[in-house]
Amino acid sequence: MRILALDVGDKTIGVAVTDPLNIFAQGITTIERVGIKKDTTEVLNYIKEYECDTLVIGLPTNLSGHDTIQTEKVREFRTRMENKLRSSGLSNVKVDWQDERFTTSIAESVLIQADVKRSKRKEVIDKQAAVIILQSYLDSKR
Repeated sequence: MRILALDVGDKTIGVAVTDPLNIFAQGITTIERVGIKKDTTEVLNYIKEYECDTLVIGLPTNLSGHDTIQTEKVREFRTRMENKLRSSGLSNVKVDWQDERFTTSIAESVLIQADVKRSKRKEVIDKQAAVIILQSYLDSKR
């Protein structure tokens, strides 16, 4: 079974998934935030489509590891997502955290090195951050 990862922001959610062997991460989309019900439904659809048994959510903290306002928002998103999984008969899907400090700046560096234009970077940075979150999660499990 595959693993899906999210970079949850206020405006968008970056989404990445593993290959079938859970070796590497690849970005699949960026979800435009509409509302918590629609957002969690869209994530649920990707979990079903890619037959995922684990959902990894990037946990934003400040540099010292303490919670921020965004940390609380993401914790609330996780709670709502877990409720959605239970109500959809997918309570067997494991939900896990992954430290996401520096992922956006790393993603920006990767995109700059790949010579992606600034306008295009804005479109794909959250998806790339989700890839970094997921790859970090995979590497930590090895």
